[in-house]
Amino acid sequence: MTPTEAAAEPRRRDAAATRQALLRAARRRFAGTGYAATTVREVADEAGVNVALISRYFESKEGLFAACLADAVEELRRTTGEITFAEVPEAIAAQIAGTGADGRPNEVLMLLLRSSGDERADAIRRRVLRSYAERLVAASGGDPGDDEAVLRGEVVLAASMGVVMLRSSGLEPLVSAGAEDLVGPLRDLVGALLTRGPGG
Repeated sequence: MTPTEAAAEPRRRDAAATRQALLRAARRRFAGTGYAATTVREVADEAGVNVALISRYFESKEGLFAACLADAVEELRRTTGEITFAEVPEAIAAQIAGTGADGRPNEVLMLLLRSSGDERADAIRRRVLRSYAERLVAASGGDPGDDEAVLRGEVVLAASMGVVMLRSSGLEPLVSAGAEDLVGPLRDLVGALLTRGPGG
């Protein structure tokens, strides 16, 4: 192995870890302070890498935000999986009540609430949110191609995201409510909106 090959080997081996470190740092920043207030230098500093690597792995700040969204979507898929309609309120409550070690609201949900100002990244965010509304409709036995049914699913999502926002504002007793406290109200909401027949 030549000296050049030897020098390149650690970079290849560490590329995936570096990319993940950048994604973790960016997710924390974007979820916590929003897209506009986050700089790529802050993300790189938090990840402990050279800022030029953001361009190398993600092309731009917009590309980094889009990658964070894709990573968040994959995490939601892993954590929620395929659930039955009866399990929907518990799954939503667990996501809402989930907090990080610093007590801040669920990072994935906060990321989905953040607009980037970049149309490409925001289009991804809107597609993700619509797909989850469609999953709610499908879980309820409805037709995910029916816009009226999807609207009701989106209202469930909007209410759930609103709970996340209000919890982050410190509103009591909402902020102190655990998943078990949220299940009942969410079950009422989900049942009222997603078990209606057409035109009901």
